[in-house]
Amino acid sequence: MKPLSILLFMGVMIVCTDTEGQPAPNPVLDLYIQQALDSNLVVKQKKTSLEKSMLALKEAQGYFLPSVSLGGQYTLAKGGRFIDIPVGDLINPVYRTLNQLTGTSNFPQIENVSEQFLPNNFYDVRVRTTYSILNPDLKYNRAIREQQIELTDGDLTIYKSELIKDIKTAYYTFLLAMEGVHIYENTLTVVERGLRVNESLYKNGKGLPAYINRSEADVQQVQAQLQNAKNEAGKAKAYFNFLLNRPLQTDIEISTPAFSENLLLGLDDEAPISQREEIAQLQRAENINRSMIKMNESFRKPRVNTFLDLGAQGFDFVVGDRGPYYMAGLQLEMPIFQGKRNLYKIDQSRKDLEHTQIQKELIGKQIELAAFTARNNVSTALSNYKASEKQVQAAISYFKLIDRGRSEGTNTFIEWLDARNQLTSAEVQQQINKYKTLIAWADFERQTASVNLPK
Repeated sequence: MKPLSILLFMGVMIVCTDTEGQPAPNPVLDLYIQQALDSNLVVKQKKTSLEKSMLALKEAQGYFLPSVSLGGQYTLAKGGRFIDIPVGDLINPVYRTLNQLTGTSNFPQIENVSEQFLPNNFYDVRVRTTYSILNPDLKYNRAIREQQIELTDGDLTIYKSELIKDIKTAYYTFLLAMEGVHIYENTLTVVERGLRVNESLYKNGKGLPAYINRSEADVQQVQAQLQNAKNEAGKAKAYFNFLLNRPLQTDIEISTPAFSENLLLGLDDEAPISQREEIAQLQRAENINRSMIKMNESFRKPRVNTFLDLGAQGFDFVVGDRGPYYMAGLQLEMPIFQGKRNLYKIDQSRKDLEHTQIQKELIGKQIELAAFTARNNVSTALSNYKASEKQVQAAISYFKLIDRGRSEGTNTFIEWLDARNQLTSAEVQQQINKYKTLIAWADFERQTASVNLPK
């Protein structure tokens, strides 16, 4: 195929990329999105946070079960406080009388006893079981943990939505850069052909040296534009691979997307924001604040716990008949005065709730504005694309006419250069407008939460 034919064919293909409806599903891009969701480091980090929140919920549920622990102690002691027991003073007179009456010495005299309070060579081993009979904090703590799981999961959903938009934007930016590379490569082929034609005409005495100089300058300019386009493609490629957590120079499969000129039919006049995860997140935060208020207000309610000890104790590690024991009891705790600290906690929780409600209203208005702006951006980008379509068609016809006229000698080289520049500019601008439209549509999908997230 001739260079001119290649350029014209490419222009026709650009014009004919539309299909009916909104942007058609792109399996290649969908696969990249799934890969990003599976491998992105931030997604992995947020999944870890979600798993941590689930473990925290299990921990909170564990407080509703009895707690069993093994404990013990062994003591050595000497000195300290003593208690004197006058056993000899009480018993010896009786023993002396008995010895006199019986005429024997069967009842010996005994000494007074002195016992220290601190037990020496004493052990105490026990298994203690505790159970909370009444504690409202446990119920509210479990409810808060459940809501925090939803909050963490919502945070993951928000990031996934942003990541999908970033993946689409990065992919379209890469495709735009590659289209620019192709356009400038084809343009370079055309201007190099023009240089050869001018050199041939000059050798045959029909051209001017100025035309050759102009053609050489034109070739260098297009080469510089081509190199710049390749640099932009390289940067877009690296950023796209970064989002997918892949080596930056990994090849990207190119799948040109298609969209319809009736794209605006897919836009609602009133862009919905009720499906935005950010609104649900603030509602969850509001619910957590309400639970915190209820938990802080429950300080007036008593806390009742029960315990049971099963153990053994004695001296010299001897387990006698009296060593084993059990002890059970109830514990009651109810605050009377704590310097109004609990009341201040309640007021702080209410302020947190008020702050969340104000933030919810503010974020709602911001999202509504963002959705409205995103819709207008799609409309503007699509209008620009439609206008650039007509410019490309006109530039193709004009360039074809001038190129034929120059071959026949009716048009000058300057006219040919002008027609070629118009065609290149029109093609580049059309590609820019095309991908600006797709990028604007990706942003509209994000602002209205109209994309189903892959699992």
